[in-house]
Amino acid sequence: MNYTQTLEFLFTSMPSFQRVGGDAYKPGLERIAAFCQHIGNPQRNYYTIHVAGTNGKGSVSHMLASILQQAGYRTGLFTSPHLVDFRERIRVDGEMIPKQKVVNFVDKHQQKMQELDLSFFEMTAAMAFDYFDQSDVEVAVIETGLGGRLDATNIITPILSIITNINMEHTEFLGDTIEKIAAEKAGIIKKSVPVLIGEASEEYNAVFERYAEQMRSKLLYAEQEFVLNGVEHFDNHNQHFSVERTRDGRNYELDVDLLGDYQRHNIVTACAAADFLAEQTPLTISRRAFREGLATVSVNTNLMGRWQVLQREPYIVCDTGHNAAGLRYVASQLEALECERLICVMGFSREKALDDIMALLPRKAHYIFTRASIERARAVEDIVAVADKLALDYETAATVKEAVERAKSLANVGDAIFIGGSNFVVAEI
Repeated sequence: MNYTQTLEFLFTSMPSFQRVGGDAYKPGLERIAAFCQHIGNPQRNYYTIHVAGTNGKGSVSHMLASILQQAGYRTGLFTSPHLVDFRERIRVDGEMIPKQKVVNFVDKHQQKMQELDLSFFEMTAAMAFDYFDQSDVEVAVIETGLGGRLDATNIITPILSIITNINMEHTEFLGDTIEKIAAEKAGIIKKSVPVLIGEASEEYNAVFERYAEQMRSKLLYAEQEFVLNGVEHFDNHNQHFSVERTRDGRNYELDVDLLGDYQRHNIVTACAAADFLAEQTPLTISRRAFREGLATVSVNTNLMGRWQVLQREPYIVCDTGHNAAGLRYVASQLEALECERLICVMGFSREKALDDIMALLPRKAHYIFTRASIERARAVEDIVAVADKLALDYETAATVKEAVERAKSLANVGDAIFIGGSNFVVAEI
């Protein structure tokens, strides 16, 4: 098979959650464990850092990968979903897995993957583990897919587990309360492996503390390790954060090339994680590597879709925030935008609670609602029904491309265009 045929096989014989939603979800570790044993358990041949959570896990994963790269380590990064190219999920030192490596892996293991009835995500995780081993990776940052306890990535034994935060998400799989979802995420806590909680909350702290105690794992709260003292947007390419390490009062002035306001939460988590790795594990991370890694996250790891500015005049920005918690941060930043008129191109996936999500949207904006060209995308008719109830100012477009073109035709130099609502909408532009 060539690369195109290989992808067609993967996406048709092993449907992805990204494309079809819950029908692709296969909980349990038996299949991935059996397959990884079949290929020699490559995930055991390098250090790993495991990152779970509702929001921020992608940004934190990319921040840590960038810091580790700057520290001189050959660094693997496994994330999901991808926006444009499947290979975005698997990177070594920021470079995507080569097409031929994808083809070779599937050609070699296709029969076993089908025999075990692997899910798309299980296959992808195993491919990443194997490629990292082949590439002489020294440390890999592994982001969970959905949940934690039954996530395919949960066969690793990391040197640090990280849980960024907990909000309501995927309730049909993870549970219908914050406590149940937290319990699923807490499933990544391994015996005697330290766990770092990015954002503490009375709603779920006790869950993590209970699991950590059961596993005899040291539990740390990022906000107790580092304090954010100030944020400054000093240009259109970076944010400047002033943070203090609580144990000794040392101040760090940090530039980060990620612009979303929500990064103020992620920077504290990343600082605490990097500090722990430098102080308590075999990894060596200098202050210079720490600073330079944060200053070059998007450069080193090619992170896309996090408050990504696409054009200056008119100002066009996209963001992949797609659940209520993520969109709340995005909506707040949209409200604060200094522009004459705000135009929002938005679409949503079908499983999202539209009433809850759309209630967060700024009222003083003109909306162009659309539907991404993917099975999971929500029908425009469903979206406008909620928009009518909220009395939003809107129009519709049949495709994302048409919606963006319409937004550009409406916008003047002093206006702003936002594109988002789902990963799929951002992926298309």
